[in-house]
Amino acid sequence: MRAVITVIGQDKIGIIYEVSRILAENSINILDISQTIMQDMFTMIMLVNTEKCSKNFKEISDTLGALGDKLGLSIRIQHEDIFNSMHRI
Repeated sequence: MRAVITVIGQDKIGIIYEVSRILAENSINILDISQTIMQDMFTMIMLVNTEKCSKNFKEISDTLGALGDKLGLSIRIQHEDIFNSMHRI
């Protein structure tokens, strides 16, 4: 299964590391990544494969959400189909 992770917030050292660390610890593979810093705002979108993850989707969502709270960021994960449906014109 593929999912989209979005990260938005104040830029700081270690954001990509912390998100990637959680993904690696949970056997979630990064398929594609795009990140931009606009002035001091960090934005990142990741396409990931969660097929080998032993945790359920809610547990991963909660883990990423807790990391976002710790770092002062908004970190969300959505199933790829839902993300695509929400962003179609």
